[in-house]
Amino acid sequence: MLNDLGELLAAVPADGDRSIYAQAVIEDNVLGKQTAATRRLSYQRLRELYGLDPRIPLFRVLRRLWSVDRPGRLRLAVLAAMARDPLLTATAPVVVLLEPGQEMMRSTVLAKLRGTVDDRLNEAVLDKVARNTASSWAQAGFLQGRVRKVRCRVEPTPGTVALALWLGRREGYAVARLLDSPWARVAGDGGPLELLPLALKANQLGLIRARSAAGVLSIDPTILDPAAAAATRR
Repeated sequence: MLNDLGELLAAVPADGDRSIYAQAVIEDNVLGKQTAATRRLSYQRLRELYGLDPRIPLFRVLRRLWSVDRPGRLRLAVLAAMARDPLLTATAPVVVLLEPGQEMMRSTVLAKLRGTVDDRLNEAVLDKVARNTASSWAQAGFLQGRVRKVRCRVEPTPGTVALALWLGRREGYAVARLLDSPWARVAGDGGPLELLPLALKANQLGLIRARSAAGVLSIDPTILDPAAAAATRR
């Protein structure tokens, strides 16, 4: 639903509350859905994946980065969805750990999903989940191809690195591990040494605090949340 998310965020002002998002999708039909039932379903799915509520820290952060990091929007959306969708998160290693040019094996995705859900989902549902997650990773730029899904190289951006650092810190990763966390691998290809300059760029943009001097790394991504940044200024 990455295209729908982009259209919705373009239609709703940054300071809009939850009711404005609901009105835009269900009443104003900014997504161009054909029936009222489809509009309600689209709103439900988007809210499940992204929150669509400025009271939710993750959505506040996503909304802030959406306006400043256009090249990274697709990865921003996937990172935000991963934080709310355990099945998408489960498939991340299957995709991001591939080398560019390697084929993603559908059997590997299914095996990973089976290990995550045990026997809670039948094979038909698992098959649909595998297709949907493969589509999500393709839309985010990690895969290409209709039948054979092949890994593509993905360039990180200051925004995607900032969001990955923020998510990693909230999950409890130590500073030394933030640039090598599972979140950081979804921000874009490259290890810690390649991602560090982008973290420093995010610092220059005022998104996070990051400093590397004399072999000492300091990263504080908490100010990425507009509410936390406002509290700091006070």
